[in-house]
Amino acid sequence: MRAILATALTVIASHTLALGDLDFQRIIRPIPASAKFEDPGFIVWCGTMVKGKDGKHHLFYSRWPRSLGHYAWVTHSEVAHAVAESPSGPFRFVDVALPARGAEHWDGLCTHNPTVLEFDGRYYLYYMGNTGDGKASKDLNWTHRNNQRIGVAVADTPNGPWKRMDQPLISPTPGFHDALCLANPSVTRRPEGGYLMVYKAVGDKKKKPFGGPVVHVVATSESPAGPFVKHPNPVFTKPGEHFAAEDPFIWRGEDRYWAIVKDFSGHFTGKGTSLALFESADGIDWKLAKHPLVSTLELVWKDAPKQALLKLERPQLFFENGRPTILLCAAAPAGKLEESFNVGIPLGAPEPDR
Repeated sequence: MRAILATALTVIASHTLALGDLDFQRIIRPIPASAKFEDPGFIVWCGTMVKGKDGKHHLFYSRWPRSLGHYAWVTHSEVAHAVAESPSGPFRFVDVALPARGAEHWDGLCTHNPTVLEFDGRYYLYYMGNTGDGKASKDLNWTHRNNQRIGVAVADTPNGPWKRMDQPLISPTPGFHDALCLANPSVTRRPEGGYLMVYKAVGDKKKKPFGGPVVHVVATSESPAGPFVKHPNPVFTKPGEHFAAEDPFIWRGEDRYWAIVKDFSGHFTGKGTSLALFESADGIDWKLAKHPLVSTLELVWKDAPKQALLKLERPQLFFENGRPTILLCAAAPAGKLEESFNVGIPLGAPEPDR
């Protein structure tokens, strides 16, 4: 009888989760040590994961030499590949999926912001690429930053080889929200057919080289490899703020779209720099979710003290049987930006109210 009751409560909780009460504060669990991924000698960022037909879990991530400092992400990042038997690791480095391929290419010197997805038996690795003079600096290299474009590489397995395109998947449109540059692509399949992307867009209305405003744009396509059609209205905005959010991760739930974004100053969660949850009926018009807080700047470890962070960014989800079971993030310890790592935060089923 107890087993039957427990099963019934799990079904009820899962149904509630699907129908609008998604509350990450109720499903985040303590993190095992194996779920922390570091790559010796490199700063790591941007973890994204897929399970291959080989039964292994494939982690794609951004990395660049630690000796060059944090801001070399814009000049020297490459998308690397690691593998584990379990979605919670431990992961081991295998190869570089998207290496530098020459300054003459649009993505020839830097690849960053990976998001890996499987559609109909093929694997799509969305990313930001750029080119420029290849010079790392203590601040942003603005030529590289403003050459950011969105691309996609395609493979039959997560082990590659990855076929890259001669042209970006999405480039700036003069006079539009992305007139200066664009990055941070996230894609999901639409239930009625086709695909939906949300990406970060930087306009050219404000003083360069930074430009701005920095907003997010929705684009749709019939194919995961494009072409994508841009929709006119920006999303995840806040009146009076020219850079309220970034790092969107979107997915289609049972009855709506969801998005996790980095909330720069607590504009959406009221909790300072944090991760915020949005929802949408159609993937085009977005509103803040009922439970907007995903996480503050801390990690709760299973066998170690709670850890305060300087950064918790680039959220991605890993799904099993249609349910999110791992929240992947890039993390940097308080006061130690160059000691960043990727972490897989376990997600359980929501516990029913008592």
